[in-house]
Amino acid sequence: MSRALVLAVANQKGGVGKTTTSVNLAASLATAERRTLLVDVDPQANASSGVGVRPRSVEDSLYDVLIGRIGMRDAIRKTEIAALELLPATQDLVAVDLELVDAPDRATRLRAALETVREDYDFIVLDCPPSLGLLTVNALTAADRVLVPMQCEYFALEGLTQLMATIDRVKGSYNESLDVAGIVLTMFDGRNSLTHQVAQEVRDHFHVYDAIIPRNVKLSEAPSHGKPVVLYDVQCKGSQGYMSLAREVLEQLGA
Repeated sequence: MSRALVLAVANQKGGVGKTTTSVNLAASLATAERRTLLVDVDPQANASSGVGVRPRSVEDSLYDVLIGRIGMRDAIRKTEIAALELLPATQDLVAVDLELVDAPDRATRLRAALETVREDYDFIVLDCPPSLGLLTVNALTAADRVLVPMQCEYFALEGLTQLMATIDRVKGSYNESLDVAGIVLTMFDGRNSLTHQVAQEVRDHFHVYDAIIPRNVKLSEAPSHGKPVVLYDVQCKGSQGYMSLAREVLEQLGA
């Protein structure tokens, strides 16, 4: 690929494995030798710490890029995986809504910044915050495709409807080529009958990836060690699930 494919990992519902998916999909694409940039768009900065970059150690972050203080390349950091780089976040990102409130280009700042590095990568993975505010709108405006992690529980479909409405608004206003790449089922517990009912209902309406991410202890432990699960325990079910997802994404998007 001459230009990176930009993939936003989004779901405004918290606790669905969104950051886990962003970190581990990016890491799996990188271990498949695709040059990958992980962009942490969440002020909680969990994607940054999930690849070993502690927010307190960060001087230049996405916040500095969005307010125009520095260029994109000045904030990008290397990770333990050779093909994976990170644009970290800090809590400063919380202030972006206020700082850009009067800026006419406030929804397109991230897209403009990414344009400067798109030819350096095969994939750019955006970890969106669990909300539908300005940061998520920036990510959706910058993205080619949206990947939606979803936990199979009762309220999940309600949240999905809200997200799809936001995607439609962004398509109409800023990014007409935006599409949903698919839904990835996370924290999957096959012993629960509701899990299967919700999964079937989602499959009836959306493209759902075959790769399913199970509830997995190693997957939960890996972030506390600052490692993607593929580095923490490559043999565990969580690791295998994300490597399968990366293979599907590569096949689907022709990369």
